[in-house]
Amino acid sequence: MAEPELLLDSNIRLWVVLPIVFITFLVGVIRHYVSILLQSDKKLTLEQVSDSQVLIRSRVLRENGKYIPKQSFLMRKFYFNNQEDGFFKKTKRKVVPPSPMTDPSMLTDMMKGNVTNVLPMILIGGWINWTFSGFVTTKVPFPLTLRFKPMLQQGIELLSLDASWVSSASWYFLNVFGLRSMYSLILGQDNGADQSRIMQEQMSGAAMAMPADTNKAFKAEWEALELTDHQWALENVEEDLMSKDLDLSGMFSKELPTGIF
Repeated sequence: MAEPELLLDSNIRLWVVLPIVFITFLVGVIRHYVSILLQSDKKLTLEQVSDSQVLIRSRVLRENGKYIPKQSFLMRKFYFNNQEDGFFKKTKRKVVPPSPMTDPSMLTDMMKGNVTNVLPMILIGGWINWTFSGFVTTKVPFPLTLRFKPMLQQGIELLSLDASWVSSASWYFLNVFGLRSMYSLILGQDNGADQSRIMQEQMSGAAMAMPADTNKAFKAEWEALELTDHQWALENVEEDLMSKDLDLSGMFSKELPTGIF
């Protein structure tokens, strides 16, 4: 015998479902603007700026070296790739991994991240779980196994309830990660309200915290420039220009003034 279908009161939609969506969205917007206020620009050292400009110069030489004479190209390539005293050969940078003990800004950034991301989720999630405790809000449009009950029915200990029903606490967490498109539409792509993107950045934070190895970048650029040959794109520019039929009649059609007055 099939179980009777569970019908929800329409007031649950007005006083539970929609308020949770509105509160979650509003908290995300506030978190976005708070993160902008607390955001601090990372200061670069003179050495980092100089190294980045050198890499850009080498990349521009590889891409646009065909527009300068071969001698000029070889002189610039010799400056970067000379085996004895070339810039990429003689320059060695000391890579020092950042440490919270020596860099207080790392601790400050961690505290700002906890204030804007972790703390609001804990406080708002606990308040919603306490205020809307025990409510069944909605039902997913497909059947689920019993293993989904702990995830979709937090706060409801009812074994006879179908696993497709969603509790109020679970509905909040679904909104936390499900409003990503709304945040991107209203706040832009790189916003501080996208909780899933923030969690991905936190998971890869250890790798992102490590500074880029400048020595490896120099070696890769040296190899790329070493394989670049000069093919002058302006070799036959005079012949190409003279072979074109230029219409210069319009330049001499206008009468030039002969007097001052």
